[in-house]
Amino acid sequence: MDSEIISMSDMMAIYDVTDRFDIDREQITVPLEKKGLGNVYVKEDGILEIIVPVDIPVTDWLSRLGDMIKDLGYIEETLEWDD
Repeated sequence: MDSEIISMSDMMAIYDVTDRFDIDREQITVPLEKKGLGNVYVKEDGILEIIVPVDIPVTDWLSRLGDMIKDLGYIEETLEWDD
């Protein structure tokens, strides 16, 4: 049963991905219960909802999460270092 609920480490891994897109964490919702193959969509109120898959390990799904966020039109930020 525990595997059907996201963990704190799952949430932090998801934030690692969404942070690359500079998405405000207040604009993200992630239901605690894992469902299906996972999904990402923008709700009517502009909140990005991320549904974590139940049968795929989160670590294996993270690259797909990034792709789904890009498909919604978000642009991945690149970090530039000043020398």
